[in-house]
Amino acid sequence: MEVESAPGQDVGAGLLEAAAHLGAVVDDQAEVARPVRWSRIGLGHGDELIAHVEEGHARQAPAQLEVEEPSVELERRFEVADFERHVIDAHQPRHMCSIGFAAMEPAIELEGLERRYGERVALAGVTVSLAAGSTLAVLGANGAGKTTLLRVLAGLLRPHSGRVRVLGCELPRERWRIQGRVGYLGHEALLYRELTGRENLRYHARLHGVDDSRVDGMLAAVGMARRADEPLRDLSRGMVQRLAAARAVLHDPALLLLDEPRAHLDPAAGELLEPLIGRASGRTRLLVSHDVEGALTEADLALGLKGGRQAFAGVVEADGGRQAGAGAIGAEAARELYR
Repeated sequence: MEVESAPGQDVGAGLLEAAAHLGAVVDDQAEVARPVRWSRIGLGHGDELIAHVEEGHARQAPAQLEVEEPSVELERRFEVADFERHVIDAHQPRHMCSIGFAAMEPAIELEGLERRYGERVALAGVTVSLAAGSTLAVLGANGAGKTTLLRVLAGLLRPHSGRVRVLGCELPRERWRIQGRVGYLGHEALLYRELTGRENLRYHARLHGVDDSRVDGMLAAVGMARRADEPLRDLSRGMVQRLAAARAVLHDPALLLLDEPRAHLDPAAGELLEPLIGRASGRTRLLVSHDVEGALTEADLALGLKGGRQAFAGVVEADGGRQAGAGAIGAEAARELYR
């Protein structure tokens, strides 16, 4: 018998690279599937993923696929290791983190998220859904829970209740699946002060399995090629922020979590980073900022937090929310968060 991707769901080489874990091959009819042996799959444009399945393999044997792209001589092997109970259903949430189906659901999906620090509630009742390729502006005063939200989405903090899905993966249970697919740029640069910019980026490249050759391109992209071999301790805060932005996108993540990403940057540096971390990057972005109008201008949706609780969540009206219509989030409503 054969196991195919869901009807109409094309799986191209780009999607394979974006979902390098290749969790499972999914049967839309929810048939009982057995682990497969090595199979060859052509990945031309518009082709669907088809894997031949054989019966009689050991229950615990991992399923494996050999993937060959016609234009590339090198063959890449991937392990398909999500054949729990041998039943694979395209409509089951636990399988939605698998190849070909992550693109069918929101990039971020929160339902009743709650996070506490002891007795203090940092987040409560946060519910929002963000489509892939869109930008969510998260607004609120100091202590509203914005940074806590980013850390939950990055898998750095566990939610205490509610449902959290990031790039099709349930958190915290499937946290390991999003590593390498998320870029985080926050208040801390996450770089070593005693190392040079080049050494720092090479270190992070190796953590993510990225070729060192990408480092030079990133240094040039953030305007740090000439100062790349100086220790971070000798650089200005703005220069360190440029290097931190390079670190955040070095592994080409699908999702960017940005906490005041333009802090310490002069206008020219901000424009320089636009193709990497701005809307021009084409990535899904969650943007925390105190620049209300600026954040709304580059966002599709807005989430307002006040005292850890959701004050609003909705579509941003065109023109940066300055002319918000009924049901849309405008700048005036956002400013109420700070009063």
